[in-house]
Amino acid sequence: MPDQKPYGVTMKSKGGLTRLINALRYTWDGLRAAAKHEEAFKQELMVVVPLSVVAWIVPVPAYERALLFAVLQLILIIELINSAIEANTDHISLDRHPLAKRAKDMGSAAVFLAIVIAVSTWAAVLWNKFGPG
Repeated sequence: MPDQKPYGVTMKSKGGLTRLINALRYTWDGLRAAAKHEEAFKQELMVVVPLSVVAWIVPVPAYERALLFAVLQLILIIELINSAIEANTDHISLDRHPLAKRAKDMGSAAVFLAIVIAVSTWAAVLWNKFGPG
């Protein structure tokens, strides 16, 4: 056989502007897929988008504003990873398996913890700004 490369090697881009353009396209495709197929992502968007606007207008220092925005994005990031784990697990097999359940449950737990971080951060910043004393 003449110089055959493993399948994965042929799928890798070589770099440069084409790689950047493709990466942006893949990113957009991933966001669209999550918004179309993932109910949890849709629900989180309904909270994150308006709060992201609020984060930029609340009268706090710039570093707190950035923190408020960042913890909201963290929720979406973790949800995207969780959705990828779930999709990949279902792609492998739709059969019930304890390891598949464990993977999905851990992804769900990661989303929950990201939400806890966001709520705690928002509470601390808003309490510091508007709380008594």
